[in-house]
Amino acid sequence: MQAVILAGGLGIRLRPLTDRIPKPMIMVHGKPFLEYQLELLRRHGIVSVVLCIGHLGHIVKNHFGDGSVFGVDIRYSEDGQRLLGTAGALKRAEPLLDDEFFLTYCDSYLILDYAAVMAHFQRQDRPALMVIYRNDNRYDRSNVAAADGFVTVYDKEKQTPEMVYINYGVSVLRKEALQFIPPGQVYSQEEMYGRLIQERNLLAYETDQRFYEVGSPDGLAEFSRLVASGVTIK
Repeated sequence: MQAVILAGGLGIRLRPLTDRIPKPMIMVHGKPFLEYQLELLRRHGIVSVVLCIGHLGHIVKNHFGDGSVFGVDIRYSEDGQRLLGTAGALKRAEPLLDDEFFLTYCDSYLILDYAAVMAHFQRQDRPALMVIYRNDNRYDRSNVAAADGFVTVYDKEKQTPEMVYINYGVSVLRKEALQFIPPGQVYSQEEMYGRLIQERNLLAYETDQRFYEVGSPDGLAEFSRLVASGVTIK
């Protein structure tokens, strides 16, 4: 199985920490966060990784190289002179992608049965799946509505009463889902998922395992406590 990790963002919420280091390289108990993420993916049989890098991406490449030291195979896709957005960066990485792949973020730690998610996806005749969590505004603002096994609304700006779920932080895509993303242009995941929702092509897979993230000071502190507790090794 293959995972694409979006790792090109500016990490604005973590400034000034991310002025000199990219989010994947934020240190947690003596090692970069991305190491924890790669260990988790490897334990679930995901050993092919594409890193979409941008802001300070050379620091990531210098540390992780081809990934062999970490038990994975890493290839890189670079945004270039300007950040292309979450879907624009994915489109740029298209030549490196398998026909089916996971998509996740460089600041997310998601304890999930990835094989079960992929098996569910492969049983459906749809190009995309989003893992969702019933959040009820608990850990962050809920931004997803779902019904009958499909995502019906995904909006990070405008919330409606039926939006009790949140985007868990991992999706599964077939390459065909990228066909309408304009190459070389700024394009967001929200735009990509919006198009898929309109066509009833975005499956919903609900998990009851909460998510962890290091994209905010509070999230970073919580993940540090998680590591100290030993949960991340399970």
